[in-house]
Amino acid sequence: MDFDFTDEQEQLRDAVKKWVAKGYDFERRRGIVKSGGFSREAWGEMAELGLMGLAVPEAHGGMGFGPVEAMVVMEELGRGIVVEPYAAVALVAANLLSQHAPQAVQQAWLPRLAAGEAMVVLAHQERDARYVLRHVTTTAKEQGGQWTVSGAKSVVPVGDQADAYLVPARVSGSVDDARGIALLLVERSAAGVSTRGYPTQDGARAAEVRFDDAPATLLVGPDDGFFALEEAADVAIAAGCAEAVGAMDQLFAVTVDYLNTRKQFGVPIGTFQALRHRVADMKMQLELARSMSYFATLKLNDAPAQRRRALSQAKVQLGQSMRYVGQQSIQLHGGIGVTDEYIAGHYFKRLTCLEMSFGDTLHHVAEVCARMQDTAGVFA
Repeated sequence: MDFDFTDEQEQLRDAVKKWVAKGYDFERRRGIVKSGGFSREAWGEMAELGLMGLAVPEAHGGMGFGPVEAMVVMEELGRGIVVEPYAAVALVAANLLSQHAPQAVQQAWLPRLAAGEAMVVLAHQERDARYVLRHVTTTAKEQGGQWTVSGAKSVVPVGDQADAYLVPARVSGSVDDARGIALLLVERSAAGVSTRGYPTQDGARAAEVRFDDAPATLLVGPDDGFFALEEAADVAIAAGCAEAVGAMDQLFAVTVDYLNTRKQFGVPIGTFQALRHRVADMKMQLELARSMSYFATLKLNDAPAQRRRALSQAKVQLGQSMRYVGQQSIQLHGGIGVTDEYIAGHYFKRLTCLEMSFGDTLHHVAEVCARMQDTAGVFA
């Protein structure tokens, strides 16, 4: 199998890398974090690069690129630990709208997403769900052809600034039924919508969002809504895996540079054999993560059952690698590694948040186990 990137993909990587290096350095990022965790200016700059239209079909003003191009972009954004919710809007929401929304909704929102003029985010988490996607207590009702949504969603990316939300809501069935979940679009300006924004641990921004009989537009009915939600979650997991690879790659480079600079007993501490062994283990975990990120991306177009298992397998490895690389980097840096003025701790915080997004490592271990065949693939 050919794992080389095309010239077009390398050009895309180079464009994002240059913007991160010159336009989103550590000092600018710290300023964005201190001002609330989101910058309209940075968002506009990404839109000018064409990144917002990456997954939007060409018919709606986008570039119509696929999962591999998304992975390339996310790796480079991960290197800069960019706090703006690029994946949530330009990949997850754009894919869900282009694949499942009615044509009228696509025409109303996708061109605005591609131009960076609107932000639509998935609002799916609920307080008691514990990463279980089918656990939905938010309800949706139809009366006279008009849908309304009532309930609450937690940790919604830039939920107090997004223009609209993609909301899983229950139409029928019990709280944990996969059937009976519809997907609806609710605008933040709609009556009955209230938000409470806050910074997250990694410096980004999220919000608690409440819906009280808020007017909504049906995107996917209760027969297929859950399967569309699973697909959106898998797109988010693959994007998070790629972002984590970029972040770990850069954190590894920062750590190696520190070991070659910091001296004890008159020599760089990077010459100490015990520390070199740790670095070798970090590199091994990074490459394991990279290969599983590629695996996750390439499986996004598979059948749902195979796709879901593959994404959980990738998330397990990425979770283990993120934790190991992050912790070892902090240990090798010593006290400076956890100071706000030094970049290593900020990578560690982002990796920790990524490890817990869309299911932590233990959750996905359970998901992999639940999807194993009787032979676990050992005997054919």
